[in-house]
Amino acid sequence: MNPYNTYYYFKNAFSNLFCNEVIKYGNSQNELLAKTGGFEDKELNKKEEKQLKKKRNSNVSWLDQEWIYKEIRPFLNMANEQAGWNYHFDYLESVQFTKYKLNQHYGWHTDDFSKPFDINHKNINWRGKSRKLSAVITLSNPSDYKGGELMFKYFQNEKTKIESVKDILPKGSIIVFPSYVLHQVKPVTDGLRYSLVVWALGYPFR
Repeated sequence: MNPYNTYYYFKNAFSNLFCNEVIKYGNSQNELLAKTGGFEDKELNKKEEKQLKKKRNSNVSWLDQEWIYKEIRPFLNMANEQAGWNYHFDYLESVQFTKYKLNQHYGWHTDDFSKPFDINHKNINWRGKSRKLSAVITLSNPSDYKGGELMFKYFQNEKTKIESVKDILPKGSIIVFPSYVLHQVKPVTDGLRYSLVVWALGYPFR
């Protein structure tokens, strides 16, 4: 584990059965092109879609099943405590089921936003809150794909560090990190990479 707790992980936290059930259920849902960078709430023309895919190119479905949240919550709580963050959060956003197909990727980014969610947000549980923690659950075996490495960029000993965590994350593992940490998913060069992503919300840091 990174000594400065840029991230915290649990290997093989979830069973093969759970991972396979999530993949089966996720594949049965409506699949969308993942959006970011101001493209979230609009229909894209071909030029805009091409521009988006330079930054982010993956396919997602949104899941809100309690049987999924029930498995994830304990590991978020343990990571938050054991890593020493002790952030206050009280709600989880919809779970993002993500497919990275051939050449798909997600460039360097953070998961937090410059300001909290609007106090008039349609979901009352989001109002005025910020993303505190992000979690990525690996649903695929490392042998199922090539590339697709999850990378972190952070500052340590006056130097910028870039670190891959692919080798420590077999199927069913979870990695948790503060939502402000820079990370990316490198292009998949062969196969198909499945993952879950979820964000823990709480009122802004004070």
